[in-house]
Amino acid sequence: MITKKLGKAAAFIVLFTTSSSVTKAQLSLIPKPDFLQMTEGSYFFPSLSKIQIGDEAFDTVGRYLQKQLLSKFGYTGLIHHDKKQVSAIQFVRKQNLESEEYEIKTASSTLIIYASSPAGATHAVSSLLQAFSFGNKSASGITIPAFEIKDKPAYPWRGFMLDESRHFFGKEKVKSILDWMAFYKLNKFHWHLTDEPAWRLEIQKYPLLTLVGGIGSQTDPYAPTAYYTQADITEIVAYAQERNIEVIPEIDMPGHATAANRAYPQLSGGGNDKHPDFTFHPAKDITYSFLTQVLRETKALFPSSVIHLGGDEVSFGSEAWNSDTKVQDLKHKHDLNNNKAVENYFMRRMADSLKKMDATLLAWDEMVDADLSKEKTILMWWRHDKPEQLKAILKAGYKTILTPRLPLYFDFVQEESHKYGRKWGKLYNPLENVYNFSPHNYASLTTDKNQILGIQGNLWTETVINTNRLDYLTFPRLAALAEVGWTKNSNKNYVQFSASLKKHLNLYREANLYYYDPFTNAHPEPVLIKKTQRVYIDNPE
Repeated sequence: MITKKLGKAAAFIVLFTTSSSVTKAQLSLIPKPDFLQMTEGSYFFPSLSKIQIGDEAFDTVGRYLQKQLLSKFGYTGLIHHDKKQVSAIQFVRKQNLESEEYEIKTASSTLIIYASSPAGATHAVSSLLQAFSFGNKSASGITIPAFEIKDKPAYPWRGFMLDESRHFFGKEKVKSILDWMAFYKLNKFHWHLTDEPAWRLEIQKYPLLTLVGGIGSQTDPYAPTAYYTQADITEIVAYAQERNIEVIPEIDMPGHATAANRAYPQLSGGGNDKHPDFTFHPAKDITYSFLTQVLRETKALFPSSVIHLGGDEVSFGSEAWNSDTKVQDLKHKHDLNNNKAVENYFMRRMADSLKKMDATLLAWDEMVDADLSKEKTILMWWRHDKPEQLKAILKAGYKTILTPRLPLYFDFVQEESHKYGRKWGKLYNPLENVYNFSPHNYASLTTDKNQILGIQGNLWTETVINTNRLDYLTFPRLAALAEVGWTKNSNKNYVQFSASLKKHLNLYREANLYYYDPFTNAHPEPVLIKKTQRVYIDNPE
């Protein structure tokens, strides 16, 4: 039998020998590593094994691997620090590697992971768990083909956003998402916790935010109160940290404030018939003291140095400011010519509050002209129909994350026949479009080579009423997103990705995910109880 090459760096179809047979196998790693070379022979990991931690900095990663081996395969790996013991897996610190970079080398009975930090070591564990998932398993252990990997990400920000204001999914589902993010080396979980339908984050100083603001959802205004307690947040953040994932909370302002205003009406800046009480009042000092206290508690709960403050679509409710005497006085006092200038003033005041907490402000692309600090602000380009916004962000010198609706909004449908998700005119977001998105195409617009931090996929949940729809819209596009953020553009290949993905679909099936199958269309689109024709306020006319 002959080994078949599928690229410069590695063979994806190789021969390996087990004690009983000779079998063809694939590593099928997603995202595709920077360098992968298949070597002679195979590596055997015994079910009763030893894991050597060569540096105490990797202790938490070793325990994470230990738990994953037990939960996924039923294998027990005993951790130790004795470098003289022969061990099936060894963690070795290699100082000259970048923070998220790692290397793996295998021999017949030893696998060595090299990294300079826990982040890199965790990514190595993700690759190892994928390889084991497709290995030859038995009660005595797993056999995989021998290989060597040298790998690091193309971009430092590889994110996924979940909107839980519109529909609430709960702690266990969030943990499942974090598991899959780690599996695919995604490292930023953007958590949209407040908006029009409901407020989902407990704030001790203002309990009505959840007791009143937590009632309802996008499809049922009387749905029982649902929110995350501060204990829940602490548990989820710790779970994410173990997987090298940073959790970034979003407290939306000055628009999308309806749920908060329902709880504390004195904060409302008004709205319109379609979006009542849509804005926080920009001319009341109580607004800023209230939100500053909210952000102080939020910052205490989330170790991330970044907090997202929204700043988008304020114009859908700010027309009420035109008849508010306090807002008109504010305009006159600060020489603010229009409501957009008032938005910018609002965001600058809240940015000052964040700065005192030593936090960085994350906002949507509407805030490019708000004169925010370049050092303490990151802007997300989301409006694919306004490329001039991205140009303005980069020209002004802001760091940015690319998350355009087309093709990185996962609430868009995946094929022409789907009825219940979103389209932009006739356009939607099939798997291949997600995969073929390239941040590299925007590099010529930058004023600094590191301005584009990376990419993010967003799942808004107007039409996501249950976990089946959540899974269906997320998988397998999450895998494609991961390869966009991790793999160099020159190393990507959709045909190879598709071949690997077919094996990953089996993992989704084993995990009881209701995923979209782009190859056989085996799973029908989950339907809504009631189809709403117009649920997105930013839809084109």
